[in-house]
Amino acid sequence: MIVGAQPLVASIDVGTSGARATAFDLDGRAVFEVRRAYPIRAPRPGWAEQDPEDWATAALGAVRALVKRAGAVKAIGLTGQCPTIAPFDRNLRPIGPAMLYRDNRAVDEAREMRDRLAAIDMHRRTGQLAEAFYAGPKVLWLRRHEPEQFAQTRVFLQPRDVVLHRLTGEVATDETHANCTLFFNLEGRRWDEGLFETFELEPSLFPPALAPWTVGGELAPAAAAEVGLPPGLPVVVGGADSLCLLYGAGVVDPGPVSENAGSSSTINSAVLRPVDDLRVTNYSHVVRERYATELGLNTAGAALAWAVKVLGYPSYDALAEDAKRVRTRLRQQRADRVTTDIAPLFYPYLGDGERDNPDARGAFVGLSDRHDRATLAFAVAEGVVLTTQGLVGILTDAGGELTELRVAGGGTRLEFLGQLKADALGCPVIHLDVDAASLGTAMLAAQAVGFDDEASAAIESAVRRGRRFEPTPVGSAIEAERGSRFRTLGKSPAILEVTR
Repeated sequence: MIVGAQPLVASIDVGTSGARATAFDLDGRAVFEVRRAYPIRAPRPGWAEQDPEDWATAALGAVRALVKRAGAVKAIGLTGQCPTIAPFDRNLRPIGPAMLYRDNRAVDEAREMRDRLAAIDMHRRTGQLAEAFYAGPKVLWLRRHEPEQFAQTRVFLQPRDVVLHRLTGEVATDETHANCTLFFNLEGRRWDEGLFETFELEPSLFPPALAPWTVGGELAPAAAAEVGLPPGLPVVVGGADSLCLLYGAGVVDPGPVSENAGSSSTINSAVLRPVDDLRVTNYSHVVRERYATELGLNTAGAALAWAVKVLGYPSYDALAEDAKRVRTRLRQQRADRVTTDIAPLFYPYLGDGERDNPDARGAFVGLSDRHDRATLAFAVAEGVVLTTQGLVGILTDAGGELTELRVAGGGTRLEFLGQLKADALGCPVIHLDVDAASLGTAMLAAQAVGFDDEASAAIESAVRRGRRFEPTPVGSAIEAERGSRFRTLGKSPAILEVTR
């Protein structure tokens, strides 16, 4: 326990693979962190489920262990995976399993939503387009395929919402989580009654949507006793993980772009107005008077984990060492011979579909019997980077800015990836030394209890501390050519047919 130290604030991240509680000081440094894992189930291809009971059990267990080590905190902020949705009855008990963001079973329902409402209208009103990735089609899938469960449902909650209720007794969500339901008016910052009417849903099935910096409730006596904190502690509602990361990476104005490099990867930027390009998703930002853009890859870190396991590496570092040797061979080649001769291309779509394409599947392209384990390792790492390159290209094509990429999450553990991204993007890449989603969440909580200046300074300090990678002329030339080939082949009918 810390005695006599500066005040601490805590974040709870109800993530994809588990819940994490972190205590931060007002210099923006993580003092203690505790994780509690829970499983993902895939009962059918394209499905991804979790038990909603696991979210609160893991989160409160992590907080309890954190408090034993760190002592008291001034406030708690909340974040989590999004969009993941589960049905709850009138007693706020889960009726069935949750459907994760990467669950693609609601393809037909997403198509029907697109048929009912023109894409340009849906995007203008919600900032999004109807895909199985989002919560709305999942709700319609449940209504069609599990009518008994749907009839018992009083409210649909996301993982962070469940933990808020368990801590405070309050039933609420925030604007960023509401954005991804496809029933929330982006610029009006309210539930859209017209959309509920169009899709024949009762507005009461969704909780009130608060601003992310709002105190969602106070720690209830029962929860306080369970975690070892005093009742009445402020609990700030926070926002979706990628949007809290955007704030924690200091991206509150156009220019820098953030990447949440975890099991999945999201690319986010701050904008003054929503972007009209239908390829770009818009959200509310977690700070006032700003919006955020988002593009993403469902299996980024997950693709690297797959490669470590399937290729038989003892660790990520071992995979990276092999991949670096292949990159050196590529750099030694003449520029006009940068082809798939040395290493194949890899499409990292291993989650039985992507957020914008449920048919997307992974593939090696250009594979030869001269390629060995090291070349496959490089191809997988580069495939994740080239997908990021393509997503950032969409953002800049749509009028967005890119001065540097600020990366947080597990992807920062490999310096090799930082340099590869800098070469591929042609701009500086900063690997933050702190989980920016948790930092941003904790600093939202700090602001709510009066530490505004300290929160801003903590985030600025975290960005300054980051490891910086600059693009190199040779590396940028290689990744420009391989990236162009990657995108061209990815549009090929033959490749698309193979990967379905």
